[in-house]
Amino acid sequence: MARSMVLFRDDLRLADHPALSEACKDKRDIICLLMLDKGPKIRPMGGAARWWLHGAIASLRASLRQHKGDLLIVEGDAREIVPQLARHFEISDVYAHYRYGPAERDIDASIGKALGRDDIGFHQYHAAVLCPPETIKNGAGQAFKVFSAFWRAMQAGAPIHPPLPPPAHIAFVADPKLPRDVEAFDESTLLPTRPDWAKPIAKVWTPGEEAGLEILRDFTEHGLADYNAKRNFPSIEATSRLSPYLRFGHVSPRQIFHAIADKRNRGKARFQSEIAWRDFAIYNLLHSPDMTTTNLRPQFNNMAWRHEPKMIRLWQKGQTGIPIVDAGMRQLWQTGWMHNRVRMIVGSFLTKHLLTKWQEGEAWFWDTLVDADAASNAMNWQWVAGSGIDAAPYFRILNPVLQGEKFDGQGDYVRHFVPEIAKLPDAYIQHPWDAPEDVLEKAQITLGKDYPKPCIDIKEGRARAMKAFEDL
Repeated sequence: MARSMVLFRDDLRLADHPALSEACKDKRDIICLLMLDKGPKIRPMGGAARWWLHGAIASLRASLRQHKGDLLIVEGDAREIVPQLARHFEISDVYAHYRYGPAERDIDASIGKALGRDDIGFHQYHAAVLCPPETIKNGAGQAFKVFSAFWRAMQAGAPIHPPLPPPAHIAFVADPKLPRDVEAFDESTLLPTRPDWAKPIAKVWTPGEEAGLEILRDFTEHGLADYNAKRNFPSIEATSRLSPYLRFGHVSPRQIFHAIADKRNRGKARFQSEIAWRDFAIYNLLHSPDMTTTNLRPQFNNMAWRHEPKMIRLWQKGQTGIPIVDAGMRQLWQTGWMHNRVRMIVGSFLTKHLLTKWQEGEAWFWDTLVDADAASNAMNWQWVAGSGIDAAPYFRILNPVLQGEKFDGQGDYVRHFVPEIAKLPDAYIQHPWDAPEDVLEKAQITLGKDYPKPCIDIKEGRARAMKAFEDL
């Protein structure tokens, strides 16, 4: 009897899973394989994402067991392992979703060729995007360079397909055993030990499809209407917090898009454009494969960047002496996530006031974000640094004090993550160095002891960045 295999990668769900749905159509017995790519061109997953993956595996496995099945997990060279397992289990067809990173596309192309030599079908579907990227082109048949034009073209194109329901029934190969020369992946290696730095993160997040869908329902019913008005204020839980669920495919972009399709408020339009912005990042990675490491605007290769490890470390630890920056970096360390407005503030501070290459920030985010995604992480860092496609101009330098006063005027966000200055009055919470001595004394703060003095003068940092830009 013919058998099928479904490859899971960044799509750890059962609903709106085209590969799984297609594999189940002919009622063949299937094997579900989570293939963890490993190789010289594959970027190792960051620590926070590895913690999330551990919970994501447990959630997916529990869902499959409700259908009387299980999940095989293997780490290694997928170009060799997938065809080997397909032969071992006498598979006739392998089903998977398209991936868009250059290394991943090369791997999947190699898998397809190897399977073809064994007369095994390899079927791929688009599941990580709203629309197939290759269908979105400008009038000249070329890739869009500006998001607004890309978004208009997407809206004017073919309708976004409604999400698929989860399969009603999945027939599994009974008790599949890996060949002796292929080891099952040890999931415990995903968790940190000595120390277990993920304990605070575990208090904030629950990985998995069920949790993701619950967050989507709650946001749709209670958060969407005010999203446009409140999304920039980090002390308010006004964002969806769906990003890690999208990153690991617990929830699909089509599920989100259609969940809010019938809503009539300003939040709907803004949030749909945010989902499309994620598509635009994937689209850019597809058309600019070196986006994760290289300036898309080559003139920035000549920028007079500074490499000051001490400054970078202060930024990473949330010890810059700039409260809104430090609050954001501490939120990242404590929760594996950071509010989007604050991501822009800390990114601008690193690349402009500290004149540090965006790649340093991208690498730190890659290791510490539970939603670390190759396309979005790189495109957003290049956006804030001014070096990417449709990026903010470099001379748009966010003043962290003014940003803090505008979006955290009463200091609730800063006080939560920088408690050592919590007793300062609102007037000085975003710039404690301007507080008179009696105010500092009353708040029990000695700058340079209880809380750092600013690692750089805001005005001087801006002037230095502008000169470096003008010298290009």
